[in-house]
Amino acid sequence: MEILNSDAIVERLKQARVYTILTGAGISAESGIPTFRGENGLWKNLSPHELASIEAFYRNTAIVNEWYRHRRDIIEKCTPNAGHYALTEMSKYLPTFYLITQNVDGLHQRAGVSDVIELHGNIMQNYCIRCGTRYNVQQFDEIYEHASRHIPRCDCGGVIRPDVVWFGEALPAEALERAFQAAENAEVFLSIGTSAQVRPASDLPLIAKKHGAFFIEININATMLSSSADLLLQGPSGEILPKLNRDLHRIISAN
Repeated sequence: MEILNSDAIVERLKQARVYTILTGAGISAESGIPTFRGENGLWKNLSPHELASIEAFYRNTAIVNEWYRHRRDIIEKCTPNAGHYALTEMSKYLPTFYLITQNVDGLHQRAGVSDVIELHGNIMQNYCIRCGTRYNVQQFDEIYEHASRHIPRCDCGGVIRPDVVWFGEALPAEALERAFQAAENAEVFLSIGTSAQVRPASDLPLIAKKHGAFFIEININATMLSSSADLLLQGPSGEILPKLNRDLHRIISAN
């Protein structure tokens, strides 16, 4: 069954040269990674500011680090799903392909996309808040296990923290600039598995649409952006994206 069954939509996608993708927690939820705002989300029984703010980190460094180690353990046991791999396939044949993600799990990279614009950082990386030295998971764990009171410190004496964006912090300037540019340049913009409740990521589809992009939303539930979508595909991205990939590949190959 084709999901692109309108001649007008097919023609629009056939002519597009720049595809920009935004993914949120929904695409990774299908790999078993809990979302933050869903029924079984990570914030269901906890205040975000207890574990994901700079104030919490300074107040309860060991607890915050242990919680992020727990999250990394969950992620390491999960694997990319069909939705991730469908996007990887798209990246190989679409003329220009940008992938922006709000996720910090690195599953897009594990699925084979080499250039991912990570708006909220990457949980598998850490850095010293004093000198900026970066540490991967293995390096961090080695320091953590031998650290006094499980508070890992860099050789310079600075505390090592997860390389993720916490509440109240600005998004990485370079990633944000690239994301806005990709949205402005988009001729087709796909928003996949995002709740559309977190700015500035939720602004990107509207920016793309303002600049003339054809806006496709893929989500299990309707969002605040659904009424603005030119094409709304409701359902699990792990089911819809492989079908979309098949249809797009046929369209592009025939172009």
